[in-house]
Amino acid sequence: QVQLVESGGGLVQPGGSLILSCLVSGRTLTKLTMGWFRQAPGREREFVATITRIGGNTDYADSVKGRFTISRDNAKNTVYLRMNNLKPEDAAVYYCGANENAYRAILRTIREYDYWGQGTQVTVSS
Repeated sequence: QVQLVESGGGLVQPGGSLILSCLVSGRTLTKLTMGWFRQAPGREREFVATITRIGGNTDYADSVKGRFTISRDNAKNTVYLRMNNLKPEDAAVYYCGANENAYRAILRTIREYDYWGQGTQVTVSS
């Protein structure tokens, strides 16, 4: 059973930065496609970023392109989301997800992910 634990959330001022981490256990990270999603109050969970199992190709939601970077450290079994120039509209609970079947596909929808973490809260406010 794959388990995901997010960390790194917190309160940051507009324009600030945060790095979220997702620690994976129960499966080697090299066998997983990983993604980050977020959910703000009253809104549906939405895609933020993904990184493929093979090749490490990445894709981002238009709203975060140029500001967020997803990366993976296979040695640490951890996926990261670096968030720069944060805006109030980035405030949400951020979740990481894992897919154990895809290899090179870019996965942007919730239903394509098999496992989820419990989420970490990001608040952007002055």
